[in-house]
Amino acid sequence: MLARHLQLVEEGVGQAGAGEPKLRVAIATQDMKSLNAHFGSARKLAIYEVTARDSRFVAAAAFEEVADESGAHRQEGEDRIAPKVEALAGCHLLFCLAIGGPSAAKVINARIHPVKLPAPEPIEEVIARVQQMMAGTPPPWLRKAMGAAAPRKLDFLQGEG
Repeated sequence: MLARHLQLVEEGVGQAGAGEPKLRVAIATQDMKSLNAHFGSARKLAIYEVTARDSRFVAAAAFEEVADESGAHRQEGEDRIAPKVEALAGCHLLFCLAIGGPSAAKVINARIHPVKLPAPEPIEEVIARVQQMMAGTPPPWLRKAMGAAAPRKLDFLQGEG
């Protein structure tokens, strides 16, 4: 499977939101504008860094071969899911319209929480909803992801001596 990756590299960028959790959120998309794809059939993954107050696009991955959404599993040949899971490295959440059981297991084993939404919606709305939940009282699955994204404190190293 041919996959292309784009990652933004910014020099001299300040640590905006330092000390607060930053989630990497991946969105299954066909057009880079909306969450509008099943995980297996997504031609693209848009990846954003999200805090309760800010968000920014940080990467994208595009895939040549994708599933056809029929629900049928390929018997032999190339694995179409593994490259997608690899493209999610560093992400905490994956938003998609649907995800099959074997794919969900691979995503979860990569320590990424899949979230299925019932209908397509603009990426900005998905990000805004995540921010709203982060700023309020996050549900348990989001608290877990935020805990994994929180900066580690090394206070125990100070004060001894």
